[in-house]
Amino acid sequence: MLVLVVSCDKFLTQTPYDSVGTSTDLSADDAVALVNAAYQPLQWPKLYNMRIWSTDVVAGESVVGAGGGTDGIETVQLSNFTADASNAAATDLWRANPGILRANLALSVLPETDMDEALRTRLMAECYFLRAHYHFILVRIFGDIPLRTKPLFATDELNIARTPKDQVYEQIIKDCEAAIQGLPYKAEYKSADLGRACKEAAECMLAKVYLTLGTRPEEVVRLCQDIEDQGYDLSKMAYADNWYNPATGKLNQNGPESLFEIQYTGDPAACTNWLNDNDNQSQWLNCFMAPRNSNMVGGGGYGWQHVTQQFVDAYEPGDLRKDATIFYEGCPEFDGIEYDPSWSTTGYNVRKWCVPVSVCDKVDNCPANIVVYRFADVLLMKAEALNLQNTPDLARIPLNKVRQRAGLTDIPAGKTQAEMKEIIIHERRMELAFEGHRWFDMIRIDGGDYAVNFLKGIGKKNVNKNRLLYPVPQVERDANPLFEQNPGY
Repeated sequence: MLVLVVSCDKFLTQTPYDSVGTSTDLSADDAVALVNAAYQPLQWPKLYNMRIWSTDVVAGESVVGAGGGTDGIETVQLSNFTADASNAAATDLWRANPGILRANLALSVLPETDMDEALRTRLMAECYFLRAHYHFILVRIFGDIPLRTKPLFATDELNIARTPKDQVYEQIIKDCEAAIQGLPYKAEYKSADLGRACKEAAECMLAKVYLTLGTRPEEVVRLCQDIEDQGYDLSKMAYADNWYNPATGKLNQNGPESLFEIQYTGDPAACTNWLNDNDNQSQWLNCFMAPRNSNMVGGGGYGWQHVTQQFVDAYEPGDLRKDATIFYEGCPEFDGIEYDPSWSTTGYNVRKWCVPVSVCDKVDNCPANIVVYRFADVLLMKAEALNLQNTPDLARIPLNKVRQRAGLTDIPAGKTQAEMKEIIIHERRMELAFEGHRWFDMIRIDGGDYAVNFLKGIGKKNVNKNRLLYPVPQVERDANPLFEQNPGY
């Protein structure tokens, strides 16, 4: 019998109270709990609490730092393009798919559950969104992946071959479209349900899928415009309000710019072993990013990402995002603490995710959410899609909205399509820095040629296009002989 551990009624409070078997009749509350459980793997260190943000190291924006020696060696190997099939980060990401199983299970039982029809429609749409999101992460990391759209039971065939990525993308698009059809807009949610997948988040993901595939730029523009039409206005949204804003002293969760966030409560009671417990409710980026032993944050800080000089030099003079994104010598104090550049091997650390001790004083009680999709990303995708249609002057309009908030001058008219392309790439890099987007942008642009050229330009001599995919873990290939290895490993 397949049994799924689910959460209590409050949305995404992950302490398990009971189990729901698929052989029993489910109540509406059971159905909500099943869907809540499909969100929960997003919180894991195998995804957003560690492995997704470590892609910024692979992208060359930072180096590991941490405690030296073998600490983070799997990320060092990936960033040097010397990883093999035993790489722990690749294994974590490959195994970070219980959310797909949970979404499939919920989708299989929701049609038969006695419940309000509007609630059923929304819950199924949430599952379509989540299944698409999990698959979208995996297909960009590994290419071909095993695709499952039905619950897996003990009597089913466990060993299946990897599905060609084109078919995976077809399913992702289908799921995104179903999610868009069934989800409410963010503003239509009651406060108790804020943080669930909304229509804008599904539209954002689908736009990103089309840009990744290099298809349908006109549809990207339409999707982004629909999001903008819901009243989002970057001029009314402070950049730092997406995280902890020292100017206001507030930690902002699911704020006005946010489309989708990974939810955390900061409840230490939900964490029995924060290094190994997938069910923990503490966001780790705070402690992992803060300068090592600086005592700026609860737990002291581990200093995992030492920002490169090459990234820092990419800032334009007067860019207001710099002070909210990185620590550097002479930067504004953090909660009364002056930054010491000797805390980093490069002289720089990531500031964006740091939360002061007054908000959370330990490693295991940080309640800060992780922002996945936000409106500035939508504007930049719209600009990119308009430029792909060879209308660079129109692309300036959404692009300059992002630059204006950053305190930068407008890009003037008259740029060529090629010039505008480089400007947009640069703007995405600076606006979305250390949010887990840069690697996925690099490998999609020009079919991966942009990534190879950029990485070779900063001294990554081992990189080639084969290495833009992670290796299929050998432990998984040993268990399933149908899994072929990616080329180059």
